[in-house]
Amino acid sequence: MTNLALAISIDPEFAGLAKELVFMGGSVHPQTSDPEFAHNPHHEFNLWFDPEAAHIVLRAPWKKIACTTVDISLKTQLTAELLDRLRKSDAPAAKYAGTYTKLRGFDYLWDELAALAWLDPSLITKKETRYMDVDLDRGAGYGNTLTWSEKDRPRTRAGTVEIQDDYDREKFYKMFVDLLSTPRPHN
Repeated sequence: MTNLALAISIDPEFAGLAKELVFMGGSVHPQTSDPEFAHNPHHEFNLWFDPEAAHIVLRAPWKKIACTTVDISLKTQLTAELLDRLRKSDAPAAKYAGTYTKLRGFDYLWDELAALAWLDPSLITKKETRYMDVDLDRGAGYGNTLTWSEKDRPRTRAGTVEIQDDYDREKFYKMFVDLLSTPRPHN
């Protein structure tokens, strides 16, 4: 978000020239026992790290914004079975992931889901459009994700964001393994 806000400050036309913005970030109402989100459900690193930048980016005139939130990301899980599937491949990326990845308990595939949903939007099976911004009040909620529906939004310039709510699990895991297992092209 920091780099995007900087690009917008350098060239105010930047956001309007892009086809869309796809990002992983924000947390609306995650259903989890993971203490990182169960106790502070609207606190998410990618928006919290630089709330002012996220605020600028979310208010910029993008043609479309698609957001992979914590909520949908928590539905993904890197498992021993997926790693075993990767280990069967001779592709460099699969071999690297299969060799060096260690499972720790809460092994979500946040960025992988965002990237694959960008490559194939049909991966997302449920989504909703909401207004999104970031809490800039210098209190306990500083940096928290704020969202509103059309009917309950305050008078704000916050832009609309397509929030991904659910995905095709089997298709996602197949794409994940297939892409990492794709052989390197020969020159």
